[in-house]
Amino acid sequence: MNPERVTSRDYAHPARPRAIRMFNRVAPTPLLPKLSASAIIDRARRATGERRFSDESFVEPLEVLVQSINEEARLHALGRVIQQTRLVNLVANRLRIDALYRAHPEIERTSLPPMLIIAGIPRTGTTLLQRLLAAHPDARWLPSWEALNPAPLRGERHDQSHRRRRVARQSTAALRYLAPDFFAIHPIEPDAPEEEILLLDMAFLSQTAEAMLHVPRYAAWAEAADHTPAYGWLRRTLRLLQWLRPRSHWILKTPNHIEHLDALLDQFPEALVIQTHRHLTEVLGSFCSMVAHGCGIFSDHVDPIEVGRHWQRKIAYVLDKAARDRASSDRETRVIDVRYSDLVADPVRTIRSIYEQAGIDALDWTDAQEQARTRNRKDRYGRHVYALEDFGLDANTIADIFADYHERYGIAPAQGANA
Repeated sequence: MNPERVTSRDYAHPARPRAIRMFNRVAPTPLLPKLSASAIIDRARRATGERRFSDESFVEPLEVLVQSINEEARLHALGRVIQQTRLVNLVANRLRIDALYRAHPEIERTSLPPMLIIAGIPRTGTTLLQRLLAAHPDARWLPSWEALNPAPLRGERHDQSHRRRRVARQSTAALRYLAPDFFAIHPIEPDAPEEEILLLDMAFLSQTAEAMLHVPRYAAWAEAADHTPAYGWLRRTLRLLQWLRPRSHWILKTPNHIEHLDALLDQFPEALVIQTHRHLTEVLGSFCSMVAHGCGIFSDHVDPIEVGRHWQRKIAYVLDKAARDRASSDRETRVIDVRYSDLVADPVRTIRSIYEQAGIDALDWTDAQEQARTRNRKDRYGRHVYALEDFGLDANTIADIFADYHERYGIAPAQGANA
């Protein structure tokens, strides 16, 4: 941790460790082979020794993503290597999960317990809320090491996790080396609750690529695609995880869900969704800064103005779609609204209210919950600084665009923006 760190606002010139700059010069991207969906699948099969997929709905999204990366992302050499490694591991995870299902048919009969699923635009308190809810002693949540590799690796029994924990520690250390500023914005810790978007990534239908790479063609394609297969895969993976380590209820969180409440609620009848809300003048600058820093890990070509333009439009679309999804059928009764200002002002009352509405005993405000709040304290890895104008954004314009949304949920701007 380095609380003295202040994040850079020079997004167009990402900081690079000297060793990484040298690697990118020695192995320039044009000399590296382009990514190939078929080669990625073949490598995953060789890495796992498995060949059979339960379904191949992921292949088309993978092909679209790979083409967009090759043609649009302008990755540097290490960025290309990292993305290929990541895509191979996602396919390998599918193979491992499917193999475990075949070895243990009883997984298919495993029921999912009640679920509290946090959704909301990024930077609206989703991580704080997740960690507070997950401090419940009976809650099941997704640690980072398990999100990276849900099924046991070679050398692990299904009741072991030592290799996966080691991989997560190594991955965290590598990311901290490559992009220490990113940790000041969105800390990643191997044993802390993580987002299940990493499970949706195995379907290659999520906002992850859109939020860390310049892939506009893939983003447009994914926005129009049917995400039912992705949420079907999420259900399949969570059933496996419940079989591995059963608990009384689940706490999940990812902002990706707010764009797909229809698929989420249809696939998870056990779930209550918690939609978090915050004034968009406080959200957009922080989120665009996170995206720009993330993109800078993999590319030397980051355009903060394009980032601002893309995500202002995208978030307006997502919130409009969420309102439509909630109005359909009985979905409105399955969504709990939480304002960021209320969560910060009285977290105890907020947590107890959510558990009460879910019909789950909230217990007392335990030491574990207090530790979760302390662990999630602001600025522990450094101070995140940003400004709307860095991304070509204007507070008055944002307030006008999202006026109906702010009014619908009674969201007022707070004093001070950086978070």
